[in-house]
Amino acid sequence: MPRTVLVAPDKFKGTLTAAQAADAIASGWRCARGDDRIELLPITDGGDGFGEIVSGLLHGAPQTTKAVDAAHRPCNVTWWWHEQSRTAVIESARVIGLAQLPPGKYHPFELDTRGLGELLLAIAAKGARECLIGIGGSATNDGGFGMADALGWQFFNDHDQKITRWTELHSLAQIRPPDKQPLFDHVTVAVDVQNPLLGQQGCTRIYGPQKGLKPEDFEFAERCLEQISVILSKELHLNCAEEPGAGAAGGLGYGSRCFLGAKLEPGFNLFARYANLARRLGNVDLVITGEGAIDSSSLMGKGVGELATLCKRLHVPCIGIGGVVTSGDAFTKTYSLTPAFVSQEEAFANPATHLEALAAKAAHEL
Repeated sequence: MPRTVLVAPDKFKGTLTAAQAADAIASGWRCARGDDRIELLPITDGGDGFGEIVSGLLHGAPQTTKAVDAAHRPCNVTWWWHEQSRTAVIESARVIGLAQLPPGKYHPFELDTRGLGELLLAIAAKGARECLIGIGGSATNDGGFGMADALGWQFFNDHDQKITRWTELHSLAQIRPPDKQPLFDHVTVAVDVQNPLLGQQGCTRIYGPQKGLKPEDFEFAERCLEQISVILSKELHLNCAEEPGAGAAGGLGYGSRCFLGAKLEPGFNLFARYANLARRLGNVDLVITGEGAIDSSSLMGKGVGELATLCKRLHVPCIGIGGVVTSGDAFTKTYSLTPAFVSQEEAFANPATHLEALAAKAAHEL
């Protein structure tokens, strides 16, 4: 019997975007089950790919603005604009992302979020009333300091000297807000993790190593972020450090709450709302999702795990396809590219070809 199939993968990081993965899976499925009706819905949880996917749901138009990357090098940044609602969609990884930098060249102590602040100023000047910001994939660990500095917030030590680098925040004594705030009527920040700002589960210790922080850097970085949270709490009564998602993107979740007045929302929830996902799932017979690695972290707020959980609740079969699969309990069935189907080297060399073939295999076995 022909089925209606929703193909809804996230990115296969380092190889395929969510849209490319969806195309490959759909192509393989059609080869095996040509009578099935296939719908494509690339998904996002707030990381890389957030901008294109969410703006596509809103029918936003791409824009280009000059800013600086996390190392303060000039760059052109793509973002998206929905004129009718005056809504801007921003993927912060496009401006301060780790992937924007040469591997290993910069230490996180040299990087900050200033470029995102510059981008926000330009977007405000265009007349935006609402911003949707996906903050995954950042290179930074500055708690949003650079962004705030660009927006006109001023930071001073106990000698009334201005602080210009986030690594000087350990001596922070006073924060002065800008004259004009807020920039927008509403800011929603999509977070792809639920970590707090500080502590053993905070941004420095959990995600800092991915960005170049070493264990010997943890105490100093933590002291800087802790001091900014102490002063913001004391002077402005902003107590956001423990909120889920405050530690996202090197504390940019926290900085967005404090300096932009943003609401933090799990990125998949935001995507699901704009995609009318629950309604879509009510009209399909099967869902196929996937990402580079389906593992225990997939069930900690990531899009693929959240989709599988939602499918289970709605009694919709859900197949998971991963570059590697080590945990598949949430899925009806899982398929792994490596090591059983192809070698890791082959999977990275020709990801779309092998993903298509694996999808065809899954379709034949249905």
